[in-house]
Amino acid sequence: MDLSKYIRDIPDFPKPGILFKDITPLLAVPDALQYTVDMLAEHYPVSSVDAVAAAEARGFLFAAPLALKLRKPLIPLRKPGKLPYQTHTLAYDLEYGQAELQIHIDAVTSGARVLLIDDLLATGGTMEAGCKLVEKAGGKVVGCAFLIELAFLKGRERLTPHPVFSLLRYD
Repeated sequence: MDLSKYIRDIPDFPKPGILFKDITPLLAVPDALQYTVDMLAEHYPVSSVDAVAAAEARGFLFAAPLALKLRKPLIPLRKPGKLPYQTHTLAYDLEYGQAELQIHIDAVTSGARVLLIDDLLATGGTMEAGCKLVEKAGGKVVGCAFLIELAFLKGRERLTPHPVFSLLRYD
């Protein structure tokens, strides 16, 4: 299946000069969404992953069904004030400011192999923070997987040494 035909380009969103990759057409076609989850699961055998993690919000759209398919726990990485229990917190820089992510202190068992999922890899700031947060909580990152990679922004380099996998790549 050619997933690229389900990605809509939106020029000048959220600001002038940005070409936004809209995934909502893919989400509207159950076969395309199922294929996306199946391809992610095919790349990551059940035996290689102990848990699936994702930062809010679009990463959840792919991480939740993947976690179900792999029969693994889902670990939400959230903005401050969204998780009700004790958390680890990580502040990080974005190209346009700062942000923070949190994880429950008991979300990752020591040494657990965690796969991180997001919809899109751009500069890699959020995923890099997610990797550091999982490691801070005691986990080992086994990979970073994406539906879309904007290769020209070099986010993959920022995620070294973690393996990166993407279903669609825009150079």
